[in-house]
Amino acid sequence: MKQLLLAFLQTALLLGAPLAATAQQSLVSDPEIYEKDHFRSQCKVVEFGDGFIRRLDINNDGIIDAISDHGAYTCDGERGPACNEDGCPHNFYVQVKEGGYLLIATAQVYGYDFVKRFGNMVFVFKMHPRFCERTDSAPCEMTVRVRGTKFVTISRK
Repeated sequence: MKQLLLAFLQTALLLGAPLAATAQQSLVSDPEIYEKDHFRSQCKVVEFGDGFIRRLDINNDGIIDAISDHGAYTCDGERGPACNEDGCPHNFYVQVKEGGYLLIATAQVYGYDFVKRFGNMVFVFKMHPRFCERTDSAPCEMTVRVRGTKFVTISRK
């Protein structure tokens, strides 16, 4: 029961938190600088891999957004210290027209593909099977589209 509640809360964070986050978040001028400064303050020695920040238009509005992968940095010799059996945290930032970026979601995932489906770019997240209410070992594949600042689940398998 405890794991089911945890899975529900993590799914809610992935899919529901963007609504709460936008009302309370302040804009970040550059997610890469913001996150790197955070980890530099947490670690004595930190190294960032090439995949730490990925810049692409995640919400199909023509403005380049950003995704940070917390599995792509090393803190005091430990690679991705926040990663676990559920994967690694990824932060999703949307750039707004007024300037700056808004953190819209954090997801603990094994990885993702960003592909075109029916004319729009969507994420296919690879996640722990419990997010698809399964107990087997095959990763859950959740297809999600970003509309504005909200994640909308299209399918799970």
